[in-house]
Amino acid sequence: MTHDDAIVGVVTTPHRVIYADTDAMGIVYYGNYLRFFEVGRNEYFRACGASYELVERGGYHLVVIDVRARYRAPARYDDLILIETSLAVLGAARLRFHYHVRRAADSGLLVSGATEHACVKAATGRPVRLPPVILQHVRPRKDP
Repeated sequence: MTHDDAIVGVVTTPHRVIYADTDAMGIVYYGNYLRFFEVGRNEYFRACGASYELVERGGYHLVVIDVRARYRAPARYDDLILIETSLAVLGAARLRFHYHVRRAADSGLLVSGATEHACVKAATGRPVRLPPVILQHVRPRKDP
């Protein structure tokens, strides 16, 4: 796969809200949106022809160094939600993903957010430049 082939725009992942996703108020617990971000990120890698497991086999981890979430509306049990994920920034040693979580029924925006990840060598935990195992598969979205 060449760099140009690896450009992926927005990857949309459906998820049906289950009881375990909700809190005592019957809405999705705010911390679970970070899980949804992770689901979206994993599916983004798959859409690029890679997987996080491939990164780990290469001896690297992508550690979360920043998380942002803006909650706009609640999701409830049995709602079908759509997790939209895009790669916004690809730095020398960092990646930043953007997310929009929407209710499928009306496309209403529930949460928008971002995660930033630093690449570290698994054996040492020390920051390193993004290796070819990542760079050959992902590129940030190019807007027309």
